[in-house]
Amino acid sequence: MEISPNQDPPVVKITDYSRLLFEQRKRVKDSKKKQKVVHLKEIKFRPSISGHDYDHKVKHAITFFDKGDKVKFTVVFKGRQIVHNELGFKVMENIKKDLEGLVLIEREPIMEGRNIIMIAGPLPTSGAKKKKE
Repeated sequence: MEISPNQDPPVVKITDYSRLLFEQRKRVKDSKKKQKVVHLKEIKFRPSISGHDYDHKVKHAITFFDKGDKVKFTVVFKGRQIVHNELGFKVMENIKKDLEGLVLIEREPIMEGRNIIMIAGPLPTSGAKKKKE
């Protein structure tokens, strides 16, 4: 195996090829262990959602944030509900108000077709919290 071909004379090392492949696979495996995978969860609302259903879904979103996942909030309109899209934006404003201080809004509410979509993620953690764990 050639270590540094630009030297005069080139530096060469005799190694076991299967051992080299093993070490490369092991390095790749170790690097994957250190990665943090962030999932995007989706929670759907309706513009005429009841109070209890709304509270339950927001609490569920908080558990996703505690696990480190991002959440995509969607307000779905059916039929002629689309005429009153201000109700959907009001639901999104309520979500933002209830989760204020807990999350970071990555994408503000925006109308896409018959849906209003907003993406929120957990607040960046400090180094002190990571050291404690």
